[in-house]
Amino acid sequence: MAASRLRGLAIVLVITAAAVPLGRLVPLVGGPVFGILLGVIAGSVIPVLRSDAWRPGYDFASKTLLQLSIVVLGTGLSLQQVAQVGVSSLPVMLGTLALALGGAWLFGRLLGVRGDTQTLIGVGTAICGGSAIAAATAAIGAKRSSVAYALATIFTFNIVAVLTFPPLGHLLGMSPEAFGLWAGTAINDTSSVVAAGYAYSQAAGDQAIVVKLTRSLTLIPIVLTLAALKIRRENRAARALDAVGEGSYDGATASIRKPLPWRKLVPLFLIGFVAAAGLRSAGAVPESWLPGLSLTGSVLITAALAAIGLSLRPSELRDAGPRPLLLGAILWALVTVGSLGLQSFS
Repeated sequence: MAASRLRGLAIVLVITAAAVPLGRLVPLVGGPVFGILLGVIAGSVIPVLRSDAWRPGYDFASKTLLQLSIVVLGTGLSLQQVAQVGVSSLPVMLGTLALALGGAWLFGRLLGVRGDTQTLIGVGTAICGGSAIAAATAAIGAKRSSVAYALATIFTFNIVAVLTFPPLGHLLGMSPEAFGLWAGTAINDTSSVVAAGYAYSQAAGDQAIVVKLTRSLTLIPIVLTLAALKIRRENRAARALDAVGEGSYDGATASIRKPLPWRKLVPLFLIGFVAAAGLRSAGAVPESWLPGLSLTGSVLITAALAAIGLSLRPSELRDAGPRPLLLGAILWALVTVGSLGLQSFS
């Protein structure tokens, strides 16, 4: 098992070593998107890379490294900066969060996009793109195809936002603060928020980053809720087995029915994320470490997504069709227009 894990990890690291510099060269795309894309290409061109011999390494990278990346990314959050945003911006952030999550539930049902894909596209649009998708995946164990579809959707509309937001902001005569709030609440990945914000003005970019940091904190209650819902579904499935007369349930089912310890409800990586943010806020993380920690977090997410890409079969994406992308378009439009509308009333 150790040898197969190392073999699989070696392949993941090779893909990551190519994806990270590409992401730095084209920051609008980013290393994680290159990671999953190169993983899919490598698995398609060299089918043997999808064999079970490599699977332990892929599983380790797509689970353990993914969870570790969320902990490391927590060091990028300063609670002092978050407090500076002020109460005035909270209605816009919470309103767009409700629009994205409510829209994912409603339009996901109407379009027939359900399960993990619906959840990840909703969370990615509502909070912070790839990082939110990574955290939700770590909490619910989402399918590879769902992760790939959600990332592709978020990436598509990040590009659209970066290209259209600055000219639209000037057309609407928005102040730097108003544009920063708009970009910080309606654009997903941090790199895209930075690109759009500073394309507008220095002040808009500074505001957008702080809003984005504050928005990232909503990962905590969302991930806790997803973990609780997953446990509830598992318990319901166990009760259904009993109801149809399956007899005594096996050990795995029995463990579901027992009272759950707190660590099952609160994922350890989330505790690490909060602890890392607390250390940063307390000044225990020197400013000089932040670029290295940010790069480390990005590398870990890229490695995890490269592993998902290596495991993914293109047929899993073809089976879903264009509906997830349509769901992402609807949610992006809701959040974009909703953020502007909420600002006008706040």
